[in-house]
Amino acid sequence: MFRAVSLAALFLLFTGTPASTQDAAAGEKVFAVCRVCHQIGPTAKNGVGPVLNGIVGRKAGIYAGFNYSVANKSSNLTWDEATLEAYLPNPQQYLKGTKMTFAGLKEPSKVTDLIAFLKQFRADGTKQP
Repeated sequence: MFRAVSLAALFLLFTGTPASTQDAAAGEKVFAVCRVCHQIGPTAKNGVGPVLNGIVGRKAGIYAGFNYSVANKSSNLTWDEATLEAYLPNPQQYLKGTKMTFAGLKEPSKVTDLIAFLKQFRADGTKQP
């Protein structure tokens, strides 16, 4: 009995749940809604929103040359996966005073796929293998 329970627990630990599966290719398609304001990649430039190269792991409000809101600059946030998962469904509610007027991604799978896509890009805009 103990062995069966242990094997089941290991299976769940290593396989995860469908909700935690990330698909960078699907995330690239989700990024189409972000592209209205943000750029990513080696030639990315600030626009309505800041460049998103290296966003996963970056402190909020620090990308050079972008005029961030006071809320963003003083948030002391780091854009790790957990923070992005909480922020992307409703940016204005998560970070009161942000200039980001995006309504949010309501589907958790789209959020995780988008994060998988963003994680591929280093700070210089090159893609990690």
